[in-house]
Amino acid sequence: MSQTNIPRHDWSIAEVEALFAIPFSDLMFQAQTVHREHFNPNEVQVSTLLSIKTGACPEDCKYCSQSARYNTDVQKERLMEVEKVLEAAKVAKEQGSTRFCMGAGWRNPKARDMPFVLEMVKGVKALGLETCMTLGMINGGQADELQEAGLDYYNHNLDTSPEHYNSIITTRSYQDRLDTLQNVRDSGMKVCSGGIVGLGENAQDRASFLAQLANLPKHPESVPINMLVKIAGTPLADVDDLEAFDFVRCIAVARIMMPKSHVRLSAGRDAMNEQMQAMCFLAGANSIFYGCKLLTTGNPEANKDMQLFAKLGINTETVATDDIDTEQKITTAVVNQQNKELFYDAAL
Repeated sequence: MSQTNIPRHDWSIAEVEALFAIPFSDLMFQAQTVHREHFNPNEVQVSTLLSIKTGACPEDCKYCSQSARYNTDVQKERLMEVEKVLEAAKVAKEQGSTRFCMGAGWRNPKARDMPFVLEMVKGVKALGLETCMTLGMINGGQADELQEAGLDYYNHNLDTSPEHYNSIITTRSYQDRLDTLQNVRDSGMKVCSGGIVGLGENAQDRASFLAQLANLPKHPESVPINMLVKIAGTPLADVDDLEAFDFVRCIAVARIMMPKSHVRLSAGRDAMNEQMQAMCFLAGANSIFYGCKLLTTGNPEANKDMQLFAKLGINTETVATDDIDTEQKITTAVVNQQNKELFYDAAL
């Protein structure tokens, strides 16, 4: 077994930079070898993301269309009714998703919102779906409430390296993010945490960002790697594009460093052709968001995803839930394209 196939939590930035510097073919081979040690290389976990509360966020994340500080096309929307969320979850399940993720444009959830959020979790869980939420910062008590309601995963991204962080966000600290992740872990929920590349960071920042994730006391079970979706009206609307091979390298290095985590090919996929997505799967990505949109940005339509899966011989990963039939999920996903207005696009 390769030494890099053993989970570690003591990566130096220099070691990560050395991984990025490996010739591309060798890096891909190493990442695929690690991937095969822990996962079926022809299965991809499929999630759907719904914005349950959109816009008017007080934070100043320079990439985000939901920030109240920037003039974007995103329309403010109140917290969705529980019934509408459950309707969307049913559609997601029919279209092949096994996990339903709910995102709210908050700095942190207020006490008045928690009863509704908890009912959403319970209702989605009752449908036989895995549940995930991203609501901003949460304290220990809120984490415990979500866990008791049945929430499987909580998403809170580190976004970028500690060194680059203050160039992107000033309204919450890096430590705030780490504290939320610890609250999630202490509650017993699984952690979903990754970040965004293409934020104007340099190569060392990308190495430092992945080192931060891999050096957490326990690796996140899910690691979304987002490619920046440039939004008109935000401060990063005109930032230089990230080279495609640099993005694929990020996927490969994340796979090597966190061998047992699901690495999610997340926001930015709408701008990727099939060949680039295939390279990401080869590099070890084994999770996607599925459907027409994420929180506030575009995402490939579900039938296009299934067409690509068919070309690559990829199947959707199953979950340990008796009432989910894999073949029926895939068939329905190809045939049914309905109620797209329920879904929003955004970068988890």
